[in-house]
Amino acid sequence: MKQSKEARKMPGVKRLHQESENSSKAEFIFGHMFGGIGVLIGDPSKKLFCLPLSIRLHDGVNMIRNWRKKQNNYECEGSHIVQIINDAFQAAKCMGESLVLLDGYYLSIFALMKRAELLEKSETMLHLLTKAKKSCRAYTKPGEYKGKGRPRKKGETIKLQDLFTSRKSEFVEATVRLYGKEETVRYLCLNLLWGQKLYQELRFVLVMYGEKTAILVTTKLDLDPVNIIELYSFRFKIECTFRELKQVMNGFGYQFWSKAMPKLRRYAKKGMIHPLEEMEDEKEKELILSALKAIEGFVMCSCIAMGMLQMLSLTFSTKINESPVRFLRTKSNPIVSEATVAYYLRKTTFSLFSKTSRLCISRIMKKKQSDPFFDEDLKAS
Repeated sequence: MKQSKEARKMPGVKRLHQESENSSKAEFIFGHMFGGIGVLIGDPSKKLFCLPLSIRLHDGVNMIRNWRKKQNNYECEGSHIVQIINDAFQAAKCMGESLVLLDGYYLSIFALMKRAELLEKSETMLHLLTKAKKSCRAYTKPGEYKGKGRPRKKGETIKLQDLFTSRKSEFVEATVRLYGKEETVRYLCLNLLWGQKLYQELRFVLVMYGEKTAILVTTKLDLDPVNIIELYSFRFKIECTFRELKQVMNGFGYQFWSKAMPKLRRYAKKGMIHPLEEMEDEKEKELILSALKAIEGFVMCSCIAMGMLQMLSLTFSTKINESPVRFLRTKSNPIVSEATVAYYLRKTTFSLFSKTSRLCISRIMKKKQSDPFFDEDLKAS
């Protein structure tokens, strides 16, 4: 998630490139880039939510985090690809064996190497499922070693996009549930080696859906191809989470900055020394770290609030749909959205508090209402 921020004294703000093909968006912006990890909850036949587990700044803050590393041996972060794998592994420690759905951008040697490194240190199993580019090349397994020279690490090079035409007759037809609808697709499943000088075995699933084609990849070599296709369609749920965070929760509407932060250089050239590198005052560093912590804390609190809305939606949708609080012309889904739950709570919260007078928050509100100073302020307002 790339959020535009024009503040010149806000930590983590940097020049970012937007890959969107929408002409209404600028190609380059100044702002923050967040990375998030969530877990799928709900019923695939009704509605699924991506419950956010972790969300934080993934770019432009490595130098600031290095200060914390020097203070209390904090582990310095790498690229945002490595950070996503780290976050996913921390979540997998709590939930057990996990499968992470990632965008095609995350099929990289760095991601696979980081995963292998983390698996060596822990018994937690983490699998990746992502999408490959159309220009992706893979390798067959090397032939039998005959004892002459160094053993080969790879076999023949295969351009995967060419297989859609050269091996079209080998594609298998199947019915898969995609985005809530039963669709017919054709696929070809192959286990091949991938990665220059890495040559790790991965499972590739080539999918033909109408006139569209896609190449899906996973590290779980025994995963059923139909499940791979269906699971990857759920990856879009994290985009829906970012949208609701922005539009319903205003989770990116923070305005935290610090006077100690050096002014952002909008036209800085490559090779120029960053102002943060010249900072030596420990108090100023603490102020900047506090601003960074406030930004991430604000967004994370919004994630917690939205997670509560999602769980309320899955649990009490029947009651909310029966209530005439919000006018909906057609109830297209038995599970209501986060926006509907938020609207319902705004309209019924105070009546619920009045019915549950034993709650601590209800007592505090009643005490405030009976306070004479509060009454005078209320009349004045």
